[in-house]
Amino acid sequence: MMLDRRKLILGGAAGLMLPDLRGAFAQSPARIGTFPEGVGTDSVFVGLNMPLTGVFSGDGSDLKLGYELAIAQINAGGEIPATWGLKGKGVLGRQILHKIADTEGKPNVAVQAATQFIQRDKAILFQGSVSSAEAIALEELASRDKVLYMVGIAGSNDVTGKNCQRYGFRSQQNAYMAAKALAPVVAKALGKKLKAAFLVPDYTYGQTVYDSFAKFSKEQGWTQVLKETVPLGTADYSSALLNIANSGADVFVNICFGSDAVASTKQAEQFGVLSSMKLVVPNLSSFQDKEVGPELMQGVYGSCDFWWTLEDRYPLAKTFVESFYAKNKYRPRWGAHIAYMQTYLWALSVERAASFNPVDIIKVMEGSKSQPYETTIGRVYYRAEDHQMVRPIPILRGKAPSAMKGPEDFYEIVDLVEGETVMNPPDLFGCKLGPYT
Repeated sequence: MMLDRRKLILGGAAGLMLPDLRGAFAQSPARIGTFPEGVGTDSVFVGLNMPLTGVFSGDGSDLKLGYELAIAQINAGGEIPATWGLKGKGVLGRQILHKIADTEGKPNVAVQAATQFIQRDKAILFQGSVSSAEAIALEELASRDKVLYMVGIAGSNDVTGKNCQRYGFRSQQNAYMAAKALAPVVAKALGKKLKAAFLVPDYTYGQTVYDSFAKFSKEQGWTQVLKETVPLGTADYSSALLNIANSGADVFVNICFGSDAVASTKQAEQFGVLSSMKLVVPNLSSFQDKEVGPELMQGVYGSCDFWWTLEDRYPLAKTFVESFYAKNKYRPRWGAHIAYMQTYLWALSVERAASFNPVDIIKVMEGSKSQPYETTIGRVYYRAEDHQMVRPIPILRGKAPSAMKGPEDFYEIVDLVEGETVMNPPDLFGCKLGPYT
């Protein structure tokens, strides 16, 4: 479903050229993808794809609000964009126009919507996903049509692994990074010689998260006693949960995401799983805390992209949380954060390149290790070999209801793991980025 929503806010800005990249830019084609047709005298168009219905609608709705906030701030200019390093209003003197497409969490719908953005609206950029299957399909479209794509929520190793693409960039940690960061923390907290039962959604995200967490928990001394695989969008988990309840496991590792994570966790309580096992969630969903409730989430360990109390650590996180709350009346979850942060990083990269040419922008982002971005989660950069962001990973533990200082104080941050320490070797998952042109 396409939502015909267009934001038109006047703007103007000057760009910054990186001296060390001038030689590379000289080789960029004069015409590629939607460039330069997609660059108007006073505007550029950005397509936004996310599931607003279906299993991932909660995360998708949060993602949408993050994109909208970043675009509004960048177009309006002022103190917040200036703090990120942008100049004036808009990006290179152009206002950002956008439309939103509901992908329903389905790769084919996502590709159809993005194709319309490219062909009809001459999108200079498209962004968003919640399903890794969506992200992989959109990356392939981006490289085929030579239009830059920034992944939304997608944790599969394949996104920046065997399915990586020159025109795709991911800001979220991959499954390997999250598992390598999380496993030592939970082993130290819960114990080293434990038995684990896994609930795994049967698609690229679920399988690669399982592979990674099984590997790193085994290195901590854990033993797998059961792996239950379930289809995406399962309504009744009774068969899988009955087997898990009878498995003799000490830890229940629930890899389901979105509304599947909520439904499976609630049903796990009904089967007595949560009263007899500790719960670990390798990637916490945006609203899993609120929808499941603190009574069930207390003591639960998991990783995520962002938690709002990082505002106490990073000035840009504080302005993000405050401005998001002022507009939407709740603290942003990590879907909103990914959308917000990567929109700013795209705008910064455009200004560094002094160009909307996607090849120029890609080369700026690939060179960001030497000039990293200061962000809401500290200093980050994109790895040139696979376009995976190198970034810190928050590890959370659910608070008991009595320990919550407010209605949204669901977690404490027990660790913030440096990204450099958990990165997979660039070639581990078979990434071959492909050509620029």
